Amino acid sequence: QVQLVESGGGLVQAGGSLRLSCAASGLAFSAYTIGWFRQAPGKEREFVAIISRSGGTTYDTDFVKGRFTISRDNAQKTVYLQMNSLKPEDTAVYYCAARGGLVVRTRPQEYDYWGQGTQVTVSS
Repeated sequence: QVQLVESGGGLVQAGGSLRLSCAASGLAFSAYTIGWFRQAPGKEREFVAIISRSGGTTYDTDFVKGRFTISRDNAQKTVYLQMNSLKPEDTAVYYCAARGGLVVRTRPQEYDYWGQGTQVTVSS
């Protein structure tokens, strides 16, 4: 049974930092591209950052460039999202997702497995 479990969310003031973790089990972790997505109330789920299977390549969306960093530890089967300089508009539920195969995709519907999400709230 594949499980992705996010943790590390919480309430933080604008300008603060959080580090999200995504712990995986039940899959050949190093064979999966991992993505972080987020969904704010009333909005569609959107791509935040993606890391390749080896961790050698990362992609992130414009609104997090220079603020968020994605990384992974294949030995620990865990992916991280370091979030700095947080803004109120970063408030959302953050999800990690796994996609098998080599090609990196940014659309949520192209991901095979999802975690339950962790709430991030940034106060102004």
